[in-house]
Amino acid sequence: MHRRQGKLVFKCIPAITGDVISNQIPAFIDFEASSLDLISSYPIEAGLCLNGKYLHSWLIKPCESWLDWSESAEQIHGIERDELTQNGEDVVTVARALNRLLPEQVFCDAFTFDSFWLHRLFRAAAIEPEFQLESVSVLLNRRQVKLWPDARQHVISELGLPVHRAENDALILSHTWQRLSR
Repeated sequence: MHRRQGKLVFKCIPAITGDVISNQIPAFIDFEASSLDLISSYPIEAGLCLNGKYLHSWLIKPCESWLDWSESAEQIHGIERDELTQNGEDVVTVARALNRLLPEQVFCDAFTFDSFWLHRLFRAAAIEPEFQLESVSVLLNRRQVKLWPDARQHVISELGLPVHRAENDALILSHTWQRLSR
C-alpha cells in the first residue's frame, strides 16, 4: 500500500474513457463532514484511493463562514473541530490537490452528499473541479448492485479498518468494486 498525506505521487491515467472502462481500477473519493445537513454542512476530510492502492487524505480547515458542527457526527468520524482548525489544510490547497491527482472521473457511494461537499469545497476555493464525480452505481450491473452491501461488509472485515474516515472509506469502495468486478 502506498500512502502519501496530501502529496502528488504520480500522474493518474483516466480510469474511464467515454463509456469504456479501461484496465485501470477507477478512482474513488469519500468525504467526512461537519454534519449530514445538506444546507449548512461542509467537508472536513477528503480521502482518495487511486488504482486500488494509492491513498491520499486531507483534513480540511473550515472557512470562517462554515459554522455548522454536529456532536453526533464527531462521535462517528472521531475528528474534532479543533483538530481541523489547527491541522487542516485550507480549501484552496485541497481543491488544487484533487484537481492534480484525480483522473477525468472519480466515483463515490453517497452521490447526493459527496457531490454537495465536493462543490462546497470547490466553491469556497473559487476553483472549478477538473474531473467529474459519479456514483459507483454507474459501474455496476444489477447483480453487482444487489451484492454490493454484503461485499462491502466482507471487505470491511477483511481490511479491519475503521469506517467513517475518508481515506479508509475510499479504500473500502475500491476493494468492494474490485471484489464484484472479478
